[in-house]
Amino acid sequence: MQIYLPIAEVSVSAALLLGLGTLVGLLSGLFGVGGGFLITPLLFFIGIPPTVAVATGANQVVASSVSGVLAQFKRKAVDVPMGVVLLIGGLIGSGMGIWVFNLLTRLGQIDLAVQLAYVVFLGSIGLLMLQESLRAMRREKRGGKRAKRHQHLWVHKLPLKVKFRASGLYISVIPPMLVGIVVGVLAAIMGVGGGFIMVPAMIYLLGMPTKVVIGTSLFQILFVSAFTTMMHAITNQSVDVMLALLLIVGGVIGAQIGSRLGARLKAEQLRILLALLVILVAGKLGLDLLLRPSELFSLFPGAFE
Repeated sequence: MQIYLPIAEVSVSAALLLGLGTLVGLLSGLFGVGGGFLITPLLFFIGIPPTVAVATGANQVVASSVSGVLAQFKRKAVDVPMGVVLLIGGLIGSGMGIWVFNLLTRLGQIDLAVQLAYVVFLGSIGLLMLQESLRAMRREKRGGKRAKRHQHLWVHKLPLKVKFRASGLYISVIPPMLVGIVVGVLAAIMGVGGGFIMVPAMIYLLGMPTKVVIGTSLFQILFVSAFTTMMHAITNQSVDVMLALLLIVGGVIGAQIGSRLGARLKAEQLRILLALLVILVAGKLGLDLLLRPSELFSLFPGAFE
């Protein structure tokens, strides 16, 4: 059944959208990621304009983060003070990102900018994840010990130190604030939660224990994504509610299936599969930018004669 999306101004199969939502939900349950960095490129592939894909992708991240945050609060695995510092930075970054997004939209360069951002970030993150996963598998085969994840670096010499009891840290608020700003900018421009950057930064840069990283990250992502969605809706009216609804319904179904499948695979195997998937999506976006499009047109008649 074809359904018309009024904001995206395209007709798409409802079954296809439910299928995409289910696929991303499955990956979320399988790999423990929000899925925002995958749903937005997939929407590009089926003809959804990047401006709508980014804004609606952020909307889905909000929905997928709610249940995760509530579950983490029940486990007492959320460092609320750290989450608030990250959130302040995230809101600042989101505001900056929305301004850049609207500027690029006015210049007519937003489609290219969003796709380039995905190629660069997804390609880099995918390669780093693959390298780390293969290294971890080699260590496991050799029976070697895991490398120490965190050392006392220049981060701990900065001023404005605060004690974060749940994380067992006494550090400056400047690094987590900067991490939040970067994630906020990415959320606004790419329609992602930013967990694929925030989680490694919280572990390796800030030195937070793994038990509170996921919950604290989701706490920040939930509010920053909600703010980003609201700002996109207000400033450029690019949130398609019907599109978001179909993706969310599919995502809920897929997440349940993915969480059950994930229990049957080792962590290293899951990371390698996710890394390969991320690299594949980045490669497809890169090819779309390089290859000659099927339809050529110009706004200026005779420009290419």
